[in-house]
Amino acid sequence: MLRSISVKILILVSLATLYTFSAAIAAPKADLWPKWQNYKAGSEARVDNSRWAAFLKRYLVTNDPSGVNKVKYGEVTVNDRRELDAYVKTLAETDPFSLSRLEQMSYWINLYNAFTVKLIVDNYPVKSILDIKPDTSWTTFGPWDEKYLKVAGEDISLNDIEHRILRPIFKDPRIHYALNCASMGCPNLQPAPYDEDNIEELFEKGAREYVNSKRGAHFDGARLVLSSIYGWYNEDFGGTDKALLAHLMKYAGKELHKRLYGYNLKINYEYDWVLNSP
Repeated sequence: MLRSISVKILILVSLATLYTFSAAIAAPKADLWPKWQNYKAGSEARVDNSRWAAFLKRYLVTNDPSGVNKVKYGEVTVNDRRELDAYVKTLAETDPFSLSRLEQMSYWINLYNAFTVKLIVDNYPVKSILDIKPDTSWTTFGPWDEKYLKVAGEDISLNDIEHRILRPIFKDPRIHYALNCASMGCPNLQPAPYDEDNIEELFEKGAREYVNSKRGAHFDGARLVLSSIYGWYNEDFGGTDKALLAHLMKYAGKELHKRLYGYNLKINYEYDWVLNSP
């Protein structure tokens, strides 16, 4: 009897440890990589995103009843797979230091999103991006730390793009609405590539869509349930519940805004890692 209890306790402790480890891996701190702060003020150089735009037009489903923009990974043709590969290769060979600040931020977002989609297409079928790992160790949490890319002579991972470049350099919480991790719980992959001219519009669109979706913020009775993104990256949204609620109310529709106003009870977080596939 005691042995049985001990085994159950050991299993529970192991699961708790794994959960804590996974949560930590899923939420790295912003850690500036100084090299990438350089840019060319006033540059008129533009990245050619036509391949990515064509891919999104063919394979992104934007009218799903769930409100989630889904990708038809299983329908990608051999030719379009080559086009996606070519686009990612072109981005990796682009000199980001030749770009203006906004075009540079757009460049990193497009590279992150396009390469994430490429990962899924290359490994399809998978149930979740969490199934894609450089090794099968239980300590490995998804593909984000693997140095798949090389930009300006540097080996770069998806986590480098998000947590060492975008977050610490640009310091805009709306970046979290722009990056898509191929999951149902994630903010929508937008139907157009980001660029200097549309980035502000797409940031605002992505924020409104997500905050007003069930996966972003909703009430379960009197209980406020938010996306884990707001818990993982609380510091980016002001670092306090009060600041976070103010951010949410900025984008909330009338009814949600009314319920968020003055809310002071415990916030619960959840996230759905199921693949964003039709």
